[in-house]
Amino acid sequence: MFKGRGKRKIMAVTIRLTRMGAKKKPFYRMVVADSRFPRDGRFVDVVGTYDPNLNPPAVRFDREKIDAWLKKGAHPTTTVKSLLKKAGLSPVPEGKTAALAEAEAPGADLPA
Repeated sequence: MFKGRGKRKIMAVTIRLTRMGAKKKPFYRMVVADSRFPRDGRFVDVVGTYDPNLNPPAVRFDREKIDAWLKKGAHPTTTVKSLLKKAGLSPVPEGKTAALAEAEAPGADLPA
């Protein structure tokens, strides 16, 4: 009767930055959101903040929340991935090996 009944829908969840702050003074929240929603639109969870106005820029995040969302399959954007790397958190879920993570990195297949 019902086509597709029992099948799970796959949601594209991303960890990305949403802009806050005043004009010319950006401040970002690191949020988990459905990729179909706009940058500053609806989100699922706030997992951290990023303030580029400070010297050095301040990055604060909840390591446990980010680990949990990465294990659930959330994909960090390029910017969030670089912020996590600088803070010492690997944005690759535990199930993947380091070699596989390097192979998926953009530019990994380019000659040196």
